[in-house]
Amino acid sequence: MNDAIRAAIIRMVHTREVADAYTGPVYFMLRSVSSEERARELAAALHAALHGDLEPLHRAVPPTS
Repeated sequence: MNDAIRAAIIRMVHTREVADAYTGPVYFMLRSVSSEERARELAAALHAALHGDLEPLHRAVPPTS
């Protein structure tokens, strides 16, 4: 799960959806998310991923092939 979350955060930084991010061992920090709605979507997706459900994360930040 942690690898999938890190990959999604890295994609958001590379596409400049977020200005900066920190992926620590215990928490994740995203800076400059475009809107409160998007921040809530990402928070819910990250929460689900931490509990083993990657589908919301893949919908919110689609993996690249």
